[in-house]
Amino acid sequence: MEGILPLLKPKGMTSHDCVFKLRKILKTKKVGHTGTLDPEVTGVLPICIGRATKVAEYITDAGKEYEGEVTIGFSTTTEDASGEVVEEKKVDKPITREEIIAVFQQLTGEIVQTPPLYSAVKVNGKRLYEYARLGQEVERPSRKVRIDRITLLNEQEVYNGERITFRFRVACGKGTYIRTLAVMMGELLGYPAHMSDLTRIRSADFTIEDCLTLPQVEEVMNEGRIADVLKPLEWGISYLPKYQINDKVAMKVKNGAVLPTPEELESVSGPIVMETVNNQALALYIHHPDKPGIIKPTKVLYIGE
Repeated sequence: MEGILPLLKPKGMTSHDCVFKLRKILKTKKVGHTGTLDPEVTGVLPICIGRATKVAEYITDAGKEYEGEVTIGFSTTTEDASGEVVEEKKVDKPITREEIIAVFQQLTGEIVQTPPLYSAVKVNGKRLYEYARLGQEVERPSRKVRIDRITLLNEQEVYNGERITFRFRVACGKGTYIRTLAVMMGELLGYPAHMSDLTRIRSADFTIEDCLTLPQVEEVMNEGRIADVLKPLEWGISYLPKYQINDKVAMKVKNGAVLPTPEELESVSGPIVMETVNNQALALYIHHPDKPGIIKPTKVLYIGE
């Protein structure tokens, strides 16, 4: 069994919980997820099975899209609705649509984030949430992330009340913490804030419409139709540049050979998918760091016979 299963992750389960459950349902051990979703977050979680686990990291590196809700008026320890209240400040004036959109524009592009204290980021070999649970202080490393666009989903022009909420859609790059983005929105508006709801609606080219729930996966497995719902591993790397090769070169690629850089690939950066004329991905190549004019395999997907 191999392929990519677009799973609709339910609220209350970790990504690892989903993998554990699927190993039992699918009766196979070679199952891996493509980037952690917090337990309270629902949505698209591509699951790689069999040989498709080779492309899991490239799905993780691809762009994501989320729909979420921000609550302005108080912040929490976890930056989402599951944490304890840290700071409260009543919203004492109306907030306009224009003000919110201006904040979105400030947060679009390359920004610097400090990961939440309750997160899986490692510091000195230990995850931040482990320090948090022990009540230990630790310096959190800031990092640059990419926000492609943020859209306000509510239509009202003015937001009133001691606490206000609004919904948004965000497209972003790898490593973005939407919880932290919600907090940053509040800070720019002058108030403590937290993320009160979140759903991932896209991961790489997988959308929420592609996804199956765990009960649906169990149903198709029991009916012997699991192969019909698994996507080929090529789906997970569809956003990468591609180069088609003939059968003679394909055999070299399957065996991990280095190759002269084709002229049309000289200006391409990042991994390149080497594929057959039938669009079967054989390997991922990169420019050789020490030998100009040469490309080398970074991941062979199909082994030569």
